[in-house]
Amino acid sequence: MTERNARHRTARASSSERGQRKGRGRRRLMGGTLFVVLALTAGALVARAQSDSGSATVRSVAASASTHASASGSVSAESSPTAARTTSTPVAKTPTSLPSRTVAASLSPSGVASATESTSSSGSLVAPAGWRTLTMVNRLDQTIWPAIAADPNHPISATGWVLAPGASLSILIPDHWDVRMWARTGCSFDAAGDGSCVTSGCGHLQCGSTWGEFPSTLAEFNLNAWDGMDFYDVSLVEGNNLPMWVNSYGGRSTDKIDADGCSATGCTKNANLTCPAKLQRVVGGQVVACLSACLVFNTDQTCCTGAYAARSACVPSSWPIDSAAVFKQAEPFAYSYVDDDATSVLTCTGECDYRVTWGVSP
Repeated sequence: MTERNARHRTARASSSERGQRKGRGRRRLMGGTLFVVLALTAGALVARAQSDSGSATVRSVAASASTHASASGSVSAESSPTAARTTSTPVAKTPTSLPSRTVAASLSPSGVASATESTSSSGSLVAPAGWRTLTMVNRLDQTIWPAIAADPNHPISATGWVLAPGASLSILIPDHWDVRMWARTGCSFDAAGDGSCVTSGCGHLQCGSTWGEFPSTLAEFNLNAWDGMDFYDVSLVEGNNLPMWVNSYGGRSTDKIDADGCSATGCTKNANLTCPAKLQRVVGGQVVACLSACLVFNTDQTCCTGAYAARSACVPSSWPIDSAAVFKQAEPFAYSYVDDDATSVLTCTGECDYRVTWGVSP
C-alpha cells in the first residue's frame, strides 16, 4: 500500500491503476448518463400526464422511456473516416468568443498535427458529413500541449498538439466519439516526438490511446451517446493541473456555460491557488497541480470504492481532506468527485460543435 501511495504522489500510475481509474470514469459516465436520461424521462411523463388523461397513453410513454434508459451510455457503431480532414475556410457557424489570433490544424505526412497561421478571425473548419468541429483555446500565459486518449472505434489523425499563449486550434472530430481530453504543461520532446512533461505527460507528443499522468483536468465527451444526445463534462476527479471549461455551439441546446467560463453557480478559477498543502504537487517551488484525496490517500473511503462504493457511502466531507469542496469552489460546473452527477453532466443535441478553453474567467 505504501508503494502504491508513493506512485500516486509522483503521478506515475501503473497500467492496472489506470484501469481502476478508467473503471471509475466509466461508472461516472454511466451514472451521469442515467441521471440525465431519468430526468428527461420524468419530465416527459409529467408533461404527458398533464396533457393527456388517458392512463394507457402514460403507460406507453413509460414503457418507451424504460427501453431508452436500458440503452443509455451506448454509442452507435456507425462507421467514420479514419483520418480527420481540416481546412481554414470560414463558415457562418462559429464560436462567439475566440481570440483574434487563431491557428488552424494541418497534418504533416507523418500524421502529426502542426500549427499554421490563419488570417480568418474565426478559425472555423468546414465539417464534412459525419464530422464536427472542436476548437481548443489557450487563455493562459504559458504554452500547453493538449492531448486526447483516442477512441479506437472512431480515430482521428492526431492525438497531441501544442498551443502557445493566446492561440487556438480547430480540428475535426467524428459524430460518434468517446474520449478524454486534457492539456500538459512544461513539456519537452525530441525530433521523434518522445519526451516528458511537468504535468499530465504520456511520454510522447502523440498520446495515442495512452492516458496522461494524474493529476489531470479532463474534458470528457461521449457524442451521440443516447437518442442523438451528446454528454460532456469537465472532471477534476483525478485532480487539477489547469483550469478549463467547455462550450457547445451550433446545436439545438442552450449552453449552460458562457464564453468566459461562467455558469449560474459561478465562474472558472484556478484550483491550484486554493489547494491545501497536503494535496499540492510542487515543482521548482511552484504549485503545478492539485491532487484529489483519492490520489493522495488511496483508500476505499476517498476513492469511493469497496465498502464506500454506494452513493450514500461516498461522502467527501468525511474524508481527511475534502478535495471535492476545493474543486467545486474553483469550477462549480465540473465533477469534483465520482458521484457529482447532479451539477456536472452537460448535454447537447443537434450535431453540436465544441470549444475547450484553458484559462480562468476574466
